[in-house]
Amino acid sequence: GADEPLIRARSSERHCTSSVRPSRRQPSRRRRRQPASQPARPTMSKKEGKPGEEKAEPESSWKHLIYNPSTGEFVGRTASSWGLIFLFYLVFYGFLAGMFTLTMWAMLQTLDENVPKYSDRVASPGLVIRPKSMEIVYNRSDPSQYQEFVQHLETLLQQYNDTEQVKNELCLAGQYYEQDGSEQKKVCQFRRSSLGLCSGLQDSSFGYREGRPCVIVKMNRIIGLKPAGDPFINCTVKGENLLIQYFPQEGRIDRMYFPYYGKKAHDGYVQPLVALKLLLRKEDYSKDLTVECRVEGSNLKNNDDRDKFLGRVTFRVLVTE
Repeated sequence: GADEPLIRARSSERHCTSSVRPSRRQPSRRRRRQPASQPARPTMSKKEGKPGEEKAEPESSWKHLIYNPSTGEFVGRTASSWGLIFLFYLVFYGFLAGMFTLTMWAMLQTLDENVPKYSDRVASPGLVIRPKSMEIVYNRSDPSQYQEFVQHLETLLQQYNDTEQVKNELCLAGQYYEQDGSEQKKVCQFRRSSLGLCSGLQDSSFGYREGRPCVIVKMNRIIGLKPAGDPFINCTVKGENLLIQYFPQEGRIDRMYFPYYGKKAHDGYVQPLVALKLLLRKEDYSKDLTVECRVEGSNLKNNDDRDKFLGRVTFRVLVTE
């Protein structure tokens, strides 16, 4: 009981203290309403410009790429820059052209106009025939079948006409006609009349009309060739015993037509020819004959299996009535 007034006094004191403290406002839970956002008005920027000006700007920059009037640049370079580039390439390509010209000139000084420096030709010549056919097949009763053969022979022998050969030299038979000291080489005569019955002078059909055709054999030209011995052409008919007449006699190729100095130095040169007349008999008509001609009597090759035209030639003859 004695402590009761004291407790009451403390409780009343607490009450008074609590009543003296200032009251704190509680923040309002309601938020202020923000005004509704209005849609932004479209503003025209300076860069956008007017609708008509949209195409003007790319076109202007494209033109400035070619030529810029403010800087004076053409395709990104000034006139002085272009001038330096042009000068550089002018000097550069001029130097290359000069080097190429000098190299070609130096190389040409080592060459001979008449003789090739390097040659892939074989040391021995090949043989060819006229007419230009490896098959001489015709009926002797029909001139149209052998007229082409006759024409080939006549064309070849035009340059061998005696009227043409009279301007050439009469050389010494059996000896090489060497002319190393002279610039323009002379040509030895080979007259058409030396081919006798195959010259076409006595018989314009070269024996084709009578069924005894003529065939002309010649060697290919090789610069500097000097065959040893006395070369001649020898022909045989496989499996047959056929008589063959040769012009010049025995089919000889005289050494006076050698050496050959090239087309430029030896202008007007004519190759020596050998004509052979096939003396066909009546029983030889309608027979398929194979004729092989070889160059013999010298060091020239005529039996190389890899080249059937080296020093030899083979052709076929078939004459019918």
